[in-house]
Amino acid sequence: MKTMIKKYLIALSLFSFFSLSVLSQDKFGPITLSYGQEIEDNKQKIVQISGEINGKIYTLANKGKKYYVKVFDSAEMKLISTNLIEFPELKNKDLDFESLKVIGNKIYVFGSMYDRKNKEFDLAAIEINADGTLNDAQKVIFKTPVTKKKERGAFYFKKSPVENKLLVMHATLFDKEEAIQYEIKLFDEDLNEITSHLEKVPFEDRRDLEFSISDFDISFKDDIFLIINESYRDRKQKKNIEKFEIHAFKKDKNYEKEVIKLDFENKEVINCAMLATQDGLLQFVGFYSSVNKRGKANWKLKGIYSGTVDINSNEVLNLKFNEFDYETKVKLIGERRAKKGKDVKPYYQTHSLIEKPNGGLILLSEYQLVYVGRTGGIGPLGITPIQFTKNEIIVTSLNPDGTVEWSNVIAKKQRAAYSTLSIGFFGFAGSSNFSVGVGIAIPVSQLGKGPEYLGAIPIFENGKLTVVFNDHKKNTGVTDIEEIRSLGNYNKSIPTAFTFDDNGKITRLDPQELQEERLILRPGVYYRKSPKEYIIYSSRRSKDKLGRLIID
Repeated sequence: MKTMIKKYLIALSLFSFFSLSVLSQDKFGPITLSYGQEIEDNKQKIVQISGEINGKIYTLANKGKKYYVKVFDSAEMKLISTNLIEFPELKNKDLDFESLKVIGNKIYVFGSMYDRKNKEFDLAAIEINADGTLNDAQKVIFKTPVTKKKERGAFYFKKSPVENKLLVMHATLFDKEEAIQYEIKLFDEDLNEITSHLEKVPFEDRRDLEFSISDFDISFKDDIFLIINESYRDRKQKKNIEKFEIHAFKKDKNYEKEVIKLDFENKEVINCAMLATQDGLLQFVGFYSSVNKRGKANWKLKGIYSGTVDINSNEVLNLKFNEFDYETKVKLIGERRAKKGKDVKPYYQTHSLIEKPNGGLILLSEYQLVYVGRTGGIGPLGITPIQFTKNEIIVTSLNPDGTVEWSNVIAKKQRAAYSTLSIGFFGFAGSSNFSVGVGIAIPVSQLGKGPEYLGAIPIFENGKLTVVFNDHKKNTGVTDIEEIRSLGNYNKSIPTAFTFDDNGKITRLDPQELQEERLILRPGVYYRKSPKEYIIYSSRRSKDKLGRLIID
C-alpha cells in the first residue's frame, strides 16, 4: 500500500512539473514564447530591458515617479534584486532620470539637470554594480549651453552596432536668439569622450524655417551621421528652398564635419530613417509629399523615397521616389479615395528599418497618434487624459537600387488610454518649426500605464520577415484591414504574427487554443539579443514574467 501511494505521489509530482513546463511556454507557428519564474515583487513594472551580460539581465522598472534597476538570472529568468535609483545631488540639485544603458560590459544610469546659474543643461552618469546597486562615483559627461529652463531641450541616446560605444545628442531651440542648436558626443565603454561637435543654425532671415534632425546613427567603424532637413520660403526669389543633407563625422578623418547634399525638386521630405551598413554604405528612407504651385508642401504622403550614399567617397549612388501603388492606397484610404488620386494622411512614423541580405531594405511604418486631453481638477491635483493609438503598419520591401520590390499592410487597430497627474511628455524637443524625428518613441515615463502593450516586434531571420503583436481574439485568421476589430482591452488580447513571403504575401499565425490565462506580451518592452532571439516581458493582472521569444 505504501509503495502504491509513493508511486502515486511521484506520478503526481511529475504531472505537476509537466503542467508547469507547458504553462511556461506558448507556441504558434515557428514562434516559441518561454517564460521564467513569476516576479513576486511586481509592484514596479518593467519599462525597459536594457541588456544581458555575464549571466544577468538588467531591466528598468518604475512605480509612480521612482525608477528601479531589476536584475534577473539569465538561465532561470528569476528576479535576483530590485534596486531603487537614487541619484546623488549635482550642484545641490536633484537629477531627473533620463535612461539606463548597457554599454559593452558596463551598466550606466543617466540623469539630467538644468543649471540656472551657468545657463547650461547637464547630463550625469553613474555606473551600476553587477548586483544592480548604484556606484558612488558620478561623472558629468555633458554641459551644453542653453538660454533658460524652458529651452533646455532634450537628450537622445543611440548605441553603436556592437553596443560598445554610446552616441548622445542634445538638441534645442533658442527662440529669442532665433537659432537652433544641436550637440553630439561619442563615448567609449568607460564614458570617456571620443569626439564632440556643437552647431548653431540661425534663422533670423528665414522666419518660416522648418528645421528637422530626422535621424542620427553610428556605423560599425564608429562614424557618425545626421540627417538634416531644412525648408523655408525665399521671398525674394518667390520659391521654396529645400535643403536635405547628411552631416558626416568620420573616424578616419578625425571627425571633421562633412556635408553630403541630396538634391531634388518639387518634393518635400516628411520624415527619414537611416542605416549605416557593414558594406560601407549609408542608406536612408522615408515618406515624401508633393508641393503646390507656390512650392509649399501639401503635407500628405505621396510615397516612399530611398537613397544610398557611399561612405568612403560621399557619392550619392541613388535617390528614388516611389509613389504608393493603387493596391496599397486602397488598404490605407479606401477604394473611392484611391481612385480619385488622394494622398495618404501623414500619421505614419518609422517603426523599424531592416537591412536585407541583398543590400535592399524593409521599412515598417506605423500609424501613430497621441491625444492629450484637457487637464481637469484644481491645481496640482489636475488629471490629464492621454490616449495612444497605434494602428496599421505599412511594410515596404525595397530593392538595392531604391525601387519598390513589394508593399503590403499589416491590419491592426490598437489603443490604450489612461489618466496621469503630470504629463512629463516627450520632453521639450520641438516647436512649430523645429523637430527631432528620433523622439517619436513612447517616453519611458509613459510606459507601465498601457502603451507598452501596443506596437509590434519585427523579426527578420533567414530572409523572412515576421511581425508579432497583440490583437483582438475575434480577429483570429483576419488579414483584411476593413474587417479588423479594434483592440481596446489589451488584457484580453492574444499574441499573433504576420509572416511575409518573397512577394510580400501575408500569412497570419494565431495560437491554436485561446487560453484564458495566457500571459499578455508587451511589444513596447523587449531586447533583441540575436536575429532569432528576443528577451520579452509579459503579464496578466498581477502575474509578471520575463521570457524569451525564439523563432525557429
